Amino acid sequence: MLEHLPGWIGGLLGNVRAGHSKLVIVDPRVGMDDATIDLSSPAFASGARLPERFTADGAGVSPPLVWGDVPAGTVALALIVEDPDAPATHPLTHAIVWDIAPDERRLAEGAIDPDSADGHDLGRNSYLREGWLPPDPPNGHGSHDYVFQLFALSGAPEIEHPGRSGFLSAIEGRVLGAGLLVGTYSRGEQEPIKGYDLAGDPAPA
Repeated sequence: MLEHLPGWIGGLLGNVRAGHSKLVIVDPRVGMDDATIDLSSPAFASGARLPERFTADGAGVSPPLVWGDVPAGTVALALIVEDPDAPATHPLTHAIVWDIAPDERRLAEGAIDPDSADGHDLGRNSYLREGWLPPDPPNGHGSHDYVFQLFALSGAPEIEHPGRSGFLSAIEGRVLGAGLLVGTYSRGEQEPIKGYDLAGDPAPA
């Protein structure tokens, strides 16, 4: 939808951004422990540009994610993906996945979708829909960060299809550790994507 905005509008909004200080992972209510989870993707390096396939300019499917060991006592995992560079008062929520089993170590490409969620409870993105909201930054607004935040929880309240505020309330006081992964995307840039075969396997060096 935002790809149709003229670039001059995006330019005018260049300094209007929600801010990284409003991400869930830095919210003081989370009370995060020191434990960290190694969160990554075979599709892009942390801090690198998202392949177009995962955005509104491509197929719009969610990227694959993998992670390492979780803290002892983890009962469930929960994921939220936010865009703190959105021209809004709060980061734009692109995905919520709730009640991931503690022994799981990956989400496959396209898994953040109501038709292929593999039993996960999907929350509501900022468009009030379940599933992955493909990155769709305004033309001329510059680069946006898409921040994947995975939380290890000591308990998982029974909630269905939470939005951002419900997600934050549900993890409050339950976070044992977290993982962070950042992908970027902007319009009007052409950047080669290396190290990933869109069939789902790392490309040969």
